Amino acid sequence: MYIGSRDAQRGKERAIELGVQGGSNEEVVRGVDLVVLATKSNGALETGAELADAIGETPVLCVASDLRFTDIGIVPGLEQGSLAENLAKLLRAPVASGLQTVSAIDLSSPEPPDQDALICGDDPGVKKLVLELAARLIGGRAVDAGPLANSRALEGMTAVILNVNKEFGVHAGLRLTGLP
Repeated sequence: MYIGSRDAQRGKERAIELGVQGGSNEEVVRGVDLVVLATKSNGALETGAELADAIGETPVLCVASDLRFTDIGIVPGLEQGSLAENLAKLLRAPVASGLQTVSAIDLSSPEPPDQDALICGDDPGVKKLVLELAARLIGGRAVDAGPLANSRALEGMTAVILNVNKEFGVHAGLRLTGLP
């Protein structure tokens, strides 16, 4: 596992904290099996464009959601499409989308969250890889939520969950019923 940053030194420092290798974004995306683009939404497309050549055809998991913070609450930022779909237009690589509905606090908790990780994507092999990673990360169920176009719903659901969390002071997530 590698951690990258636009600033190579910052990437190395953060990697030391996590016990992994680090460097610049461009250095760490070369030769890996999967790139996880875990940036703030306003930097995801710019970062993707900057790294397009280095990423090449390596699969990418986009975990960001484009959100707007308004006086009445958090709402989806895009009126059409999704951040993941826009990223897919910039890259030669196949893009999957997921984990937006699982909070960073829950991902870093030693106790697995009682929720599902929803994953969208058009490439079955990439989606299988991301589903396996998501299941390991959450210690639970990763669910195939269909094609990449469904990332529109996942990214929008992030706004819903953040509003619920703010209202109730919790770290809510999604759990689908009726699944084996």
